[in-house]
Amino acid sequence: NILDNSAPYVLLSIGMTLVIATKGIDLSVGAVMAICAAVAVVLIRNYEAGATEFYYQPGVVILITIVIGAICGLWNGILVAFLDLQPIIATLILMVAGRGVAQLITGGQSPTFTNETLAFIGRGVVFGVPVPIYIAIAVLIVVVLLVRRTALGLLIESVGVNDRASYYAGIQARMIKLFVYVLSGICASIAGMIVAGEVKSADPHTAGLFSELDAILAVVIGGTSLVGGRFYLTLSVMGVLIIQSMLVGLYVSTLHPTTNLVVKAVVVLAVLLLQSQDFRRFITQPFRRAA
Repeated sequence: NILDNSAPYVLLSIGMTLVIATKGIDLSVGAVMAICAAVAVVLIRNYEAGATEFYYQPGVVILITIVIGAICGLWNGILVAFLDLQPIIATLILMVAGRGVAQLITGGQSPTFTNETLAFIGRGVVFGVPVPIYIAIAVLIVVVLLVRRTALGLLIESVGVNDRASYYAGIQARMIKLFVYVLSGICASIAGMIVAGEVKSADPHTAGLFSELDAILAVVIGGTSLVGGRFYLTLSVMGVLIIQSMLVGLYVSTLHPTTNLVVKAVVVLAVLLLQSQDFRRFITQPFRRAA
């Protein structure tokens, strides 16, 4: 259950890790999930209603949804890389407007569907293992091979450390930033389809709500610095599993479920303090004196 519930957040953390590695942030992934879930469900409902156009076919709907996610990422990337907006402001625009877009697509409702092809993405089982786990593992492997078996990973780290110096060294810093935001949008679109397929519905109000915070928390727990530079994809995935395990522990405990946000905040604070050299120096100073 932990692995199954973690799949959408694993996808978000993969894209978020690369964005943060370039000294950026993507606050819009939750809204992109809502938009893509709405697009997929509305299109598949037309197919169920008897529409015969090719773009209503389930396979094409999946591709269209991924393209929509890439377009959302492209929008963020253009604002950050080419218009030099602060990433937190640039992605906040889509974070705020995205849910409005999703509500416009669904007419403010939460449409449902019965198509098993789209539902299979979120609730299918193969050899006793939920399909979302396969999807998350496949995306992780592809991205790890892409950034660790090619020069792309080094370019991302270089841009994160100093994008201006990277530019003068001949690295297309803007294109690197554009790429990571597009990839983040694609990961969010797949996560949106998983969430929609799991419940056979698209709720533009709650789909992906606060998921961007979980993704950022997972990346931070995994050791990727928020100031850019070196990143750790597999450790970000471990961060997701830690968060989900923590939530399961809260659910089975006597604590009220609403306390999970407080616990997450405490975990974020603790991780950030442990990553601070000044804080570690302050904590270890008495022991150094005693030695």
